Amino acid sequence: MTEATHVLDDDQCWELLRGEEFGRLAFHLAEEVHIAPVNYAVDHQSLLFRTAEGSKLLAVVMNPDVAFEIDTYDDETARSVIVRGTARLLEEDEAHRAENVPLRPWVDADVKYNVVEIIPTKMTGRLFDLSKPWTHLRP
Repeated sequence: MTEATHVLDDDQCWELLRGEEFGRLAFHLAEEVHIAPVNYAVDHQSLLFRTAEGSKLLAVVMNPDVAFEIDTYDDETARSVIVRGTARLLEEDEAHRAENVPLRPWVDADVKYNVVEIIPTKMTGRLFDLSKPWTHLRP
């Protein structure tokens, strides 16, 4: 890696994941790979998100192999965490875990009773020092 790219360890990845609440879920559905935005929360060493009936729920029930990604940036650095893992629909007696973390639907009209947990099997994180030499061209 270049000096401008830094590998993050698991603790740093979890810290970044705990500090955000919006990411992208990649999943298999039929013969295609899909990606969808989700709001999420960290619960111990796993990720939780709510979903309504539909493609995300169907996909994780049919094929629990997923990837999840967050990224953030400012004027000086960019940070990215990718989690590969196994997703599972939590049974009703476990779904209450979502009440103990800051996980609520962002859109009032959304009714999302299903809670899905992602258990990481592999996690990678990177921090990039940005130079952005083109910023002088912005109005």
